[in-house]
Amino acid sequence: MPMPTIDHFDRLPDSLLLLIFNKLADIKALGRCCAVSRRFYALAPLVDNVVVKVDCVISGEDGGLSVRGRGILSHLFRFVVGTIVKPLQVLQHFLGPKKAILAEVSHHSPGEVLKNFKEIQTLRIELPGGELGIEEGVLLKWKAEFGSTLESCVILGAASLVKLDKERKAVGALDTPQDESGSIPESFYTDGGLKLRVVWTISSLIAASARHYLLQQIISDHPTLESLILTDADGQGMLCMSRKQLHEFRDKPLATSATSNRTQVPALNMKLWYAPYLELPGGIGLNGATLVAIRPSDQPARKEAEGFVAGAFEEPFRSAANLLAKQRTYLLEMNSF
Repeated sequence: MPMPTIDHFDRLPDSLLLLIFNKLADIKALGRCCAVSRRFYALAPLVDNVVVKVDCVISGEDGGLSVRGRGILSHLFRFVVGTIVKPLQVLQHFLGPKKAILAEVSHHSPGEVLKNFKEIQTLRIELPGGELGIEEGVLLKWKAEFGSTLESCVILGAASLVKLDKERKAVGALDTPQDESGSIPESFYTDGGLKLRVVWTISSLIAASARHYLLQQIISDHPTLESLILTDADGQGMLCMSRKQLHEFRDKPLATSATSNRTQVPALNMKLWYAPYLELPGGIGLNGATLVAIRPSDQPARKEAEGFVAGAFEEPFRSAANLLAKQRTYLLEMNSF
């Protein structure tokens, strides 16, 4: 008689299989593992590290974001929401029970699939693209930390990102001429440069607060969560929540905006740094580079360059933030919206 086939996975302890599943992390792959055997089906939902990549584009016909309100903020929001609605709808469907996005995993919606994972401690969700439609060549990145409301946000922008030429300093003209005093040149205020940075700032805050609002159900369903990151494949924006911030989110009522499905942005203090041109490692130059560090007005000030600003971005943009933080600081304020 032929010798029985030995399944070597049967010889591995559950703890080792869970370690493998946690390294795997991707929810699609974990869903496929559940179909392998009863043992895998029982163990895969016990992982504490899960990555969800939302790679499906959903049409805007089913459940869009509402846009109401009056005045200039309403007009600005209408301008911004036209570019962010699709990725946010992807996430909204991901959280709700309306449609199945990951057909390979289950016939249920991804929100329902996540509910099967009861031990999640670290969760990373990746949208298919950033919400903010920007012109080609323009750089715009943001990182925001939230508890029950915004705790901090760092925004890095540049009018253009250029590749350095070996024979010339950069391929592309400077955004504005260099001012030897370190001050922002007068032309920055008259040629629309400042207005553009304000649009970047408000757009990034709206995108961050909309992402935050849509996470309510997942945070409620997973009390074991200790770290949550919501980012996008473009690397445009990142929302982060730590264990302490997640605990605060559950304990304090969420203040929502009267104009849309997003968290209300509190009154803010902002520090702005500007440089007409920055040369970064890796052969990259930034024209009209701008860094904005944002904190709620009721929070105590702290040294941004040594804290959340310095660690907000990966290289080479971390170097850009550190260089900009050495420039002259400009203070701004913004009311709650």
